[in-house]
Amino acid sequence: MAAPVFQPDDLLRVMRGFNPWWATGKAPHVPAYRRTAFAATRSYLTHPSLSRRAVLISGPRQTGKTTVLKQLVDTHIAEQGAPLDIVYLSMEHPILKLAGFDAILRAYETEVNPGEGPVTLLLDEIQHLNDWATYIKLTVDHATHRFRIVATGSAALEQKGRLAESGVGRWVTVPMPPLSFYEFLQIQGAKEPQLKELPKPSDLVKWSGQRLTTLSAAFKGMLPLFRSYLLKGGFPETAKLPDKDLETGQRLLREDVVERVLKRDMTALYGIRKVDELDRLFIYLCIHSGGILSIKTVADALDSNTTTVGNHLAALEQAHLVYKIPPIRTGGKNVLRAQHKYYLADAALRNAVLLKGREVVDDATEMGLLVETAVLRHLKAFHYRELPIVGYWRDAATDKEVDLVIKGPGYHMVSEIKYRGDGHIPKNDGIVKYCSEEQVDIAFWVTKREDDIGTQRIEGIDTPFLRIPAHIFCYLLGAAEQQHWKT
Repeated sequence: MAAPVFQPDDLLRVMRGFNPWWATGKAPHVPAYRRTAFAATRSYLTHPSLSRRAVLISGPRQTGKTTVLKQLVDTHIAEQGAPLDIVYLSMEHPILKLAGFDAILRAYETEVNPGEGPVTLLLDEIQHLNDWATYIKLTVDHATHRFRIVATGSAALEQKGRLAESGVGRWVTVPMPPLSFYEFLQIQGAKEPQLKELPKPSDLVKWSGQRLTTLSAAFKGMLPLFRSYLLKGGFPETAKLPDKDLETGQRLLREDVVERVLKRDMTALYGIRKVDELDRLFIYLCIHSGGILSIKTVADALDSNTTTVGNHLAALEQAHLVYKIPPIRTGGKNVLRAQHKYYLADAALRNAVLLKGREVVDDATEMGLLVETAVLRHLKAFHYRELPIVGYWRDAATDKEVDLVIKGPGYHMVSEIKYRGDGHIPKNDGIVKYCSEEQVDIAFWVTKREDDIGTQRIEGIDTPFLRIPAHIFCYLLGAAEQQHWKT
């Protein structure tokens, strides 16, 4: 008989190594700042109607998912003082992957905590555990009185068929995108605007001109911080670096976020073998981010085929490296031969891959693309609870476009990013045409100048058009997103 790969003592040693508080009773050292995802996870864990559901935190690598789990440990020990009742495990560890879920729970209940009280299981990067979806299902169905599960994943686990079927009614998802501009300022300890209230952007159409002027004045001088956010990106480690270390931050983004996903995760999780083709596709997306993409055109440009390109695009989306934005037609018409737009998940990834530095600040086209990417991130994160349709609109007859259209339960809004000097809304612009044909609640005209804020009415159209600077728009969306969970 062949010798076992590892002994039971090896498994216990690894488990104890991940959970030193079992022996010391002391919580781990964690950052004081809590991201929005922490508050959302805590809210779901303590919600009386969701006590039977697992919580899945899903987002790109290096956004702080592990930190959130360690902060849950810290909070648990501080509030309940029961260090044996919370378990953290990184499922990337080879012994844990080999052991499997059953052996891990058996070792825990036999050697660590044989009681029957409630236990919180924190499973980091759960996609590395074989048949993880089945274990979530069985634990939620049969052991909820004993175990609550919080899992993280750098792949879009909720989109995979195996969880789509087995996970219905058994889990809730907390998305964890890169930092919002609001979080970026807080994690840096930067001076924030002094506001008596934190309105949602949609509230501003009801404000008087004087109130809007006062709001704008509170953000005076914050444009450099917004540019820093666009250049450094929303990944906590690089966001905290000084502005002078931009090149170091970009190298870390390439190595820790892009290279690790393309060269390792895609092979391990999706079985992709042609990594060089995937790499070239990602570079293509960096160059053409935000553009309407024809899979046939991409396949021809990369000397590939449409099936491969389509599969690789789906994998990049599930790995949270890109957003896919579908076209939307007016009047409820179907879109024939739909061509999607693809954006990178964070504005700074494009610059890091293409080795673009501070010079992009002086390029209106480059800055417009970075701002458009940032606005998309903020709108998707703010509205995700309502599962909205997020798309773009283009009229083939006139080539008029609207950057972002968002339709949710009871609301319909559009956003156009015009990150240039003139914030005037022309009557022949695409956003005006769209609003004239559809019942749109509010149209955001996202601008550059700090003082370019106000509501504009266009004759014959009921939709209010709100001009708002990009940094104010993103800040208020990020603040409102976090405030929702705090209250």
